[in-house]
Amino acid sequence: MFDWNDLKYFLAVARHGSTIAAGKALKLSQSTVQRRLAELERRIGRRLVQRHATGYRLTEFGEDLRPFAERVESSIHEIERHVSDGTRDQSGLIRVTCPEPIVQRLAPVIERFHARYPNLRVEFVMSDRYLDLSKGEADVAFRSGDTDDELVGRKIADSVWAVYASRDYIERHGKPERMEDLVSHALVGFDESMRNHRVLTWLREVAPGATIAARNTSVLGLMYAVKSGVGVGPLPTAIADGDPDLVRVLGPVPELARSWRLLTHPDLRRTPRVAKFFDFIVSERDVIKTILAG
Repeated sequence: MFDWNDLKYFLAVARHGSTIAAGKALKLSQSTVQRRLAELERRIGRRLVQRHATGYRLTEFGEDLRPFAERVESSIHEIERHVSDGTRDQSGLIRVTCPEPIVQRLAPVIERFHARYPNLRVEFVMSDRYLDLSKGEADVAFRSGDTDDELVGRKIADSVWAVYASRDYIERHGKPERMEDLVSHALVGFDESMRNHRVLTWLREVAPGATIAARNTSVLGLMYAVKSGVGVGPLPTAIADGDPDLVRVLGPVPELARSWRLLTHPDLRRTPRVAKFFDFIVSERDVIKTILAG
């Protein structure tokens, strides 16, 4: 009747509200998304979307079709994950996602894991973006903040944030003495692509209208920007307190505190390679706390 693959273009437009945003999410051109969506409508013989001044909206039939398409997508992801898991089980590969700043500090722990389990191998997938474990983008995640209810795991440390400035910035502009002072300072924050991150929300609340001197898409980028002296910004205490060029000027900030968790998909939790990794990390919990919480 139609190409099942075209359902992903339909779902991308439904979720993002435009063919441009859908194309970016799929890493394809807008014209490709439009063409495949039009082909799906032609094959089905019904309109799925309507174009408006603000973007695309689903037709009534499109809304009816969406949950069925999402179930197909979920089933395809399960198949892909099952095939991928089988390959990784044979090779002993564990793909671990975490923010870039903690990888170097985790390296000694991972070396001890490799020494204990020489047939297993950890591969880091570094990202401040939450990778989708249900889609097989990684097997295990070190993650702080809000998490997907579908994932399972356990708390391993606290994530503590405070506000920092470089020594050079303080010499030139002084330092904020209260949270209310932030509005009169140049700030460093996340890019809008990280709009759901708690740091952006918090900065909007405590310093509405403040000048944003630099925006970044990663915690490491935030730290480099603050170190450069362009502005003041919130950073994790675990990485910032140990930097001689940075000064903690405010905090810790309770609104930014979260828990670090070790997470995986339920289908992976009892696979031998992931189970061994979980058990090992728990056995190293005191060391992990120092790495993640400072």
